[in-house]
Amino acid sequence: MSQFSLSPEQRAYVERVRDVARTDLAHVPHVEGQVNRPLLREMGRLGLLRGLFGGGADESPRDAAAMQLCLLRETLAGVSTEAETALALQGLGSYPILQSGQDKVVDRWIPGVVTGEVVAGFALSEPAAGSDAAALTLRAERDGDGWLLFGEKTWISNAPEADVYSVFARTTPDARARGVTAFAVAGDAPGLSGEHIDLLAPHAIGRLVFDGVRVTADDVLGDVDAGFKVAMRTLDLFRPSVGAFAVGMAQAALDATVAWSTEREVHGAPLHQQQSVSHTLAEMATRVQASRLLVHAAAAAYDAGAAPAEVTRSAAMAKLFATESAQYVVDQAVQMHGARALQRGHLLEHLYREVRAPRIYEGASEVQRTIIGRSLVREHQERHPAGHKENS
Repeated sequence: MSQFSLSPEQRAYVERVRDVARTDLAHVPHVEGQVNRPLLREMGRLGLLRGLFGGGADESPRDAAAMQLCLLRETLAGVSTEAETALALQGLGSYPILQSGQDKVVDRWIPGVVTGEVVAGFALSEPAAGSDAAALTLRAERDGDGWLLFGEKTWISNAPEADVYSVFARTTPDARARGVTAFAVAGDAPGLSGEHIDLLAPHAIGRLVFDGVRVTADDVLGDVDAGFKVAMRTLDLFRPSVGAFAVGMAQAALDATVAWSTEREVHGAPLHQQQSVSHTLAEMATRVQASRLLVHAAAAAYDAGAAPAEVTRSAAMAKLFATESAQYVVDQAVQMHGARALQRGHLLEHLYREVRAPRIYEGASEVQRTIIGRSLVREHQERHPAGHKENS
């Protein structure tokens, strides 16, 4: 089996996820702009949340499997973007705890995350530190054997309703990435407040304010002043799966457009017989497939334990190309459907609103290009140190 083809077990997994999404999740009422707890609990009951961490129904979720996460997100996105987003936000918020938390912290939060009883949030971005995550200003002041957190976070998943947040705070001033520590912070901690943010695609995203929120040494995720590594390892896992989310939406738009091109008649002939339409469908399909291959390559690199630089670059390429391509595919789908695709409630009207955000969150496309470019230059300099010195 090549890294780009699915095994029989993986294909069976995809079919199972698609089936339960279409049946068991379909009856859960839709919720806009807030956490849909009944949906999360149902996803937990069905074992879908365990798939965030590579586990099956009866397995420990200790080891993450990037390929399974990508298959899960792509499949859900083709059926229910609400379920996909709920799953993704849950995974992003809880993975730092699973990855770097002490056993007592993992045991406190992760079982509830897997069942959907505990809602998790990822608190990295700040009003003045979005793409430049090393510029965090939320400060952690020493207080006996712990710290007090002061400051603000924004664009935070599942805020302000989450039961636990993975929070990144500055423990050493003026140290950039080397002075950030990750903490597990309970959602009902004294001094923590927040509000929802109303978005174009209404997801559970909000703002948090920390007014002397106390955390202890037990709450530290990883090592003190090494929280940036915790954040980057989380993003390296989830960035390819953002691409998978985009692929799922793009595939749904493509499928709908191919079907429409055979049903719609223009000048007495099916729409697809127009060469411009046929060529556009070909371009859409090629971009979807290329995106899927990049996503699978990035997931395979992560799961194979490739060098961190390779994992980071592959993840950036997958997220960049897949999200940009999905924007193109959905836009072309809307164009070919015409005004009907703009009607509230139409699949493409929904996808058009949903597809825009992934080009921004977890590192905007411009950030991904910077990561890729720097990686290429660094690799060249490492391979040709003498030539680099001569040209400098």
